[in-house]
Amino acid sequence: MGGKKLNSIFSFSRNSSTVAQLNYNIRTNVNQNQCHKALLLFRQMKQLDIQPDNLTFPFISKACAKLSNLQYSKIIHTHVVKSQFLYDIFVGTAMVDMYVKCDQLDLALKIFDRMPQKDVASWNVMIMGVSHLGFMDRVRGLFVQMRGLQDIKPDSITVIGLIQSSSNAKNLYMVQAVHCFGVQNGTYADVSVGNTLISSYSKCDDLGSAEKVFDEISVDMRTVISWNSMIAGYSHLEKFNETIKLYQKMCREEVRPDLSTILSLLSSIAHPEMLLQGKLVHCHGIKLGCDSNVCVVNTLVSMYSKCAETDCARYLFNSMCERTCVSWTAMISGYAEKGDVNEAFALFHAMEETNEKPDLVTMVALLSACGQTASLEHGRWINKYAISNGFQGSIMVCNALIDMYSKCGSMIEADEIFCNMPERTIISWTSMIAGYALNGNFEEALSLFYHMVESGLKPNRITFLAVLQACTHGGNLEKGQECFTLMTEVYNINPSLEHYACVADLLGRRGKLKEALKFIQNMPMDPDAGVWGALLGACKIHNDVEIGKLAAYHLFKLEPKAAVSYVAMANIYAAEGEWEDVAKVRAMMKGNRLRKSPGQSSVEANGKIHAFKVEDRSHPEELVIYEVLDGLALHFKGVDLEFYETCILD
Repeated sequence: MGGKKLNSIFSFSRNSSTVAQLNYNIRTNVNQNQCHKALLLFRQMKQLDIQPDNLTFPFISKACAKLSNLQYSKIIHTHVVKSQFLYDIFVGTAMVDMYVKCDQLDLALKIFDRMPQKDVASWNVMIMGVSHLGFMDRVRGLFVQMRGLQDIKPDSITVIGLIQSSSNAKNLYMVQAVHCFGVQNGTYADVSVGNTLISSYSKCDDLGSAEKVFDEISVDMRTVISWNSMIAGYSHLEKFNETIKLYQKMCREEVRPDLSTILSLLSSIAHPEMLLQGKLVHCHGIKLGCDSNVCVVNTLVSMYSKCAETDCARYLFNSMCERTCVSWTAMISGYAEKGDVNEAFALFHAMEETNEKPDLVTMVALLSACGQTASLEHGRWINKYAISNGFQGSIMVCNALIDMYSKCGSMIEADEIFCNMPERTIISWTSMIAGYALNGNFEEALSLFYHMVESGLKPNRITFLAVLQACTHGGNLEKGQECFTLMTEVYNINPSLEHYACVADLLGRRGKLKEALKFIQNMPMDPDAGVWGALLGACKIHNDVEIGKLAAYHLFKLEPKAAVSYVAMANIYAAEGEWEDVAKVRAMMKGNRLRKSPGQSSVEANGKIHAFKVEDRSHPEELVIYEVLDGLALHFKGVDLEFYETCILD
């Protein structure tokens, strides 16, 4: 682009332009995220033979940093080398930040090491950059070097970088250590440090410490970021009630929520019983004017889908003027969670027609839908698609494929994926163990578990849950108790309610109902419906009315609207011939207006899933289907009659 054309665009001439004027315009464009325009101004500056100063280079370096463009960064670096500002502390610091933002840590360190002078800002840029890239050991090394310098004192930015580095590694001990350091050097009083600590403690699953830090920030010092950090912490750990209460308190104290507040609130709503609150948050978002933001709409689509309101989600999706890959994936995930494979794949093909490229999350969502509905052919198609589009090397996709093939009953294909993985995580091993457990391969599940332990991988609570479920399916009480002890005493993992339910089920299936009841009563937490349901199921197998009554009593209190508990108890009474009690249970069901949900099966044919319920005649091809079924029934009756007559004649 020639000098005259540039002058006409930016209204500059050789005579009227000054370094100060150009610096001001470059900085303004960078602050407004018009980084390419800032670079064009710098180019014009050089063409007009106006020499940049020690302010120009930091501004233009910031433009390159925001763009994360390595090529532009190297060009600016060349200009700096040719100038007289190569060893200027401000220019050097900006260059370090520029290369860090381009993920070029080695180049950033080279410039940093060659700087003849460094101030606290220089060290902070390096620490924050390395922290952002996730190199915790390097952050620690830099901090130790910095502490060794008498003329450099760490400030609040230093402490924030150290906290972020520790929380990115989910190292609670390090977060606590930096917290103590912040108190000692006086930076803890800075509200930004407090906000970062709230967020970091939440990421490390220590909500108690996050709440303490939040409460220690005086009311007049709390910013909207303080409130958002605490709300996001509750949301991250799915503490929905606490999230809403804190939001209400925030509104009462007249702190105006922003986009981040609404996003965190919507992210915390993940169950149908929360739908009303979700709609209220949606209304607040509209009042705040952020309902048109693409991130908010994407989160709303996800929220309505999780609350089983896919029609509302689809309405919002269809109303979007601009859709990103996240938008499409959120809607596809909604249909996947609902188990609507046909609609999920229809939307996926529509996504491809718009030339929007799916990502790893899209692949995982589709595979999840296939696994839920046992759609093996659809799953195989996604497997081929993943290979042809370069997703096969992703550990996340491979884990999802293992899960899908396992749920579809094809353990041979799941094992093939597992064996061909170049790298396996704990999720990979757990998915295979859970797959064997689901398909009744008790011995294979245990064998794989012990092989994983021998390889040096540390099992987590989900791994142990899969192993206990395998023991339950295999009816092996001894192995189940052995694994439960291994989990609690060797790996120091606190059992969840699901683990206790598995052990109670194991004891119950063996007929050890009294031991199962004692085990439940000695639990360190209140048993939930899953635990009492396992005991009631065992009572049904062994026709134990007394313990069954106790289990049913607790289930009726915990889940008064769950028909399955009433039906199970009625069956126990019926097996013992106690018809009056059967009538009482049925009367309770009638009083609560409960009905047992009809059974449902699905068939995959011609690339579509067809679902059928008991006495369901809603299928568009129902006349043909039931005509064929009636013909088959008559045929089998005829075969049985011929076989019976042949046996008599013989």
